[in-house]
Formats: sequence, structure tokens, C-alpha cells
Amino acid sequence: MTATHDPVHREVAPVDRVPQPGMLLMLGFQHVLVMYVGAIAVPMIIASALKLPKEAIAVLINADLFTCGLATILQSAGLWRFGVRMPIMQGVAFSAIPPILVIATNPSLGLPAVIGAVMAGGAVTVLISPVFGKLVRFFPPIVGGSIVMVVGLSLFPIGVNWVGGGKGAPNFGAPENLALAAFVFVLILVINRWLKGFWSNVSVLLALAAGMLVAIPLGMVDFHGVAQAPMVDMIRPFYFGVPVFDVTAILTIVVVMVIIMIESMGLFLATSDIVNKPLTTRDMSDGLRANGLASVIGGIFNGFPYTIYSQNIGLLVVTGVKSRWVAVAAGVILCGLGLLPKLATIVASVPLAALGGAGLFMFGVVTAAGVRTLSRVDFDTSRRNVYIVAATLAISLLPTYSPALFKALPGWVQPLLHSSILLSCITSVGLNLLFNGIPREDAHGAHGAHEAHGQAEAQSMAARPVSP
Repeated sequence: MTATHDPVHREVAPVDRVPQPGMLLMLGFQHVLVMYVGAIAVPMIIASALKLPKEAIAVLINADLFTCGLATILQSAGLWRFGVRMPIMQGVAFSAIPPILVIATNPSLGLPAVIGAVMAGGAVTVLISPVFGKLVRFFPPIVGGSIVMVVGLSLFPIGVNWVGGGKGAPNFGAPENLALAAFVFVLILVINRWLKGFWSNVSVLLALAAGMLVAIPLGMVDFHGVAQAPMVDMIRPFYFGVPVFDVTAILTIVVVMVIIMIESMGLFLATSDIVNKPLTTRDMSDGLRANGLASVIGGIFNGFPYTIYSQNIGLLVVTGVKSRWVAVAAGVILCGLGLLPKLATIVASVPLAALGGAGLFMFGVVTAAGVRTLSRVDFDTSRRNVYIVAATLAISLLPTYSPALFKALPGWVQPLLHSSILLSCITSVGLNLLFNGIPREDAHGAHGAHEAHGQAEAQSMAARPVSP
């Protein structure tokens, strides 16, 4: 990596360092592979539910990849007061699918109303982000560690489905799928055990590439659609018509955006802990503001609300590379894929089982990162902290292990109960306030620098993160 210095000759923080061009490209592509399936899944689900023609489906997928790239660049590189300036990968929020389908299937509204609501919801997010940004003080390590653990644990069902070959696949759980996943999983471990530097940094990319090479002669790689996909295609703004700004549709998407903001706060916190960048109120507000602007841009280019893709957080720990410019490079690659459908189709051909092997490893790493954060919390002299973590895990993982558990409850409460990350934020913050009182905010605004009253005295100074 390049070693640059600031005017007073202090070394640049890891999150701001810029890797060499070749490494930057490979690390960025590695992030793209990890989040690619999720990025194209949402437009495909929506297009399938609305029975859109093939051309419209292609427009949605290309637009989604392009705007995912723009959103990632905005969030990671930053522009004025937009962007948290950490390695954050942005993608379409799965939580937005149900309300989008409700609006789109309404005969008097349709997709133009969805686009208008997404743009308006993004604008509202930009306006209210400073209010949410001030909540950073309510996320001390006891809260942050619990959320990070839930993030990792809630991702395991996704990894398991990938390992089997994809939920609903006719050959789900076939021996060849399990063997391919195991091969990739073990190869990542081998690379990180016996290789160092460049090779360990791109261990996931190498393992996925090796997995794909092994899978090709076994007939496990489907290149269907590559020949038919155009080499170059342009993103067409407002492809589905002039936006319609319906009040009910807008209010519906605003609720979704609020949920995304709460989830994003927890994921910002998880990332900041991994890259050693204490979050200030301004940082949190800028990150949430970028989420809103990304949704406005997404609406213009036929996209949907954007959020952080938590599966990429594990990659930061696996590689040890904390540079936000890696995410920026990934964003540029995503924009390119949106303009080059043939190349995007080739990338989409990576077998899900191979992704499953890599995913299981990274999701375990995220969980371990949560354990590491909780190691800074005093559990010996305060059983209250044990109760906070225990209750957060118990409540937050209910929708992960039983998605249909709350289906009999009223529709308006469903969005609040179907996200483990959202539940972990609400539960851990609420219980910390109940047991430990209101956390004190330190002079630097760093999350977790002070625990709640009664807890701060129990922790040693060495156990607390210190602002650089």
C-alpha cells in the first residue's frame, strides 16, 4: 500500500490509505463478488412478481448495478456532507420489496408511483438524517457488539442456502454442491494459514476463482444468457415513465427508509469498530444523508431504496484491508457492470455453492468481530450486561430462524419484526437504557468511549476505544 502522511507527518489512518492500483482492483472485485447475488436479486424478484417483459428486466438489473456503484462511491469516498467515508458496499434493500410490490400492483399507481415514492423518501431521509445522527451516543460497545453478533448470525441462513445451491433449486444439497462449498471454505483457510500479504488479502477472490475453475468441468457453471446479452447498454432515466408522487405511496416508503436508517446505524457501527474509525454525530448523519441521496439517484435511474450490504463487512476482517478506497473501486466496477451486460452475466455465473463456502467463512468472521467488541464490556461485575446481550440475541434472531413466526400479526407491524438487525438495534439500545441509563457522550463523539452511568466506572480505561 502507499504510505502517505498528513501535514504534521503522522501516518494516514488505515481507512484512508490507498492500495496500489492492481491490488485496489482485485480487492474491489472481491467485494463485488460477495454482494453481487444480492444486488441483482431484488430487481429480479420485483420484475418476476410484476411479470415484466425481458427487456424491462434487463433495464432494472443494469440500472440496479449502476446505481449500486454510484451509491457505494458516494458513501465510501464522500462528497461534502454526504458519505460516512468508510468501506461500505451499498445495494437495494430487501426490506423494500413488499411495499414496492404493493404500490406497483395498484392499478392506479404502478412503477411510476414507486419511483416517485423512492425519490421523495430519499429526500426526506436527507432532511431528517441529522436527527438520527445524534443517536450515536446510544451505541456503546455493549450495544455495538450485540448488533454485530446478530448481523453475523442472521446471515448464516443465507450462506446455508448458497451452500445447497440456492433456495428452491432442484439439486439443493446435492453432494457436488456441498463438496464445492467445502473446497472454497477450506481453501480460504489454507491461504490465510500459509500465505501472507497480497495472497491473504485476496484469499476470498482466489478461492472463488478456484472454485469456479473446478466447477466448470463438472457442469456446475451456467453461462446461459451470456451470448444473448449485449456488450454495451446505456442506463435510461425514468424508463417506466414520469414519476408519480402519491402521498400514500410516499409515506409507505418513508417508513421503509426509517427502518433502513436504524439498520444502517448499527452497520455503520459494526464497520467503524472493524476499521478502527470512531464515529462522530457528524459521521453518522453524513452516512445516513448519503443513503437518502442514493435513493433519490436510484429513483431517477429506475432503482429502489439503498442500504448497506452486511455480508461485505466480514470481508474487511478476512482481508485485514480497511481502506475505503477499495469500496470505491468496487463501486466503479459495479457501474461498469451496469453498462456492460455481457460481462455482468459472466460474473453472475459464479456457482452459488462456491459463494456459500466463502459466505459461511465471512459470516463467522462477522460474528467473531461482535464477540471481540463485547470483550471490552464488563461482564464480571455487572450481570446486567449479560442480560442485555442474552435478550438481544434471543429476540433479534427470531425472524432469522422462523421467518413465518409473526405472519399472523397486523400488517403494519410486519416490517419491524422481519429484520433481525432492526430488532437488535431497538432491543439492545432499549435494554441498555433500561439497565444502564443514558450513555455519556465523550468530547470526541466516538461511539462507545463511555459506557452508561455505573458501567463506566466498572470498565478500565484500556478497555475503551480511544479516538486517534
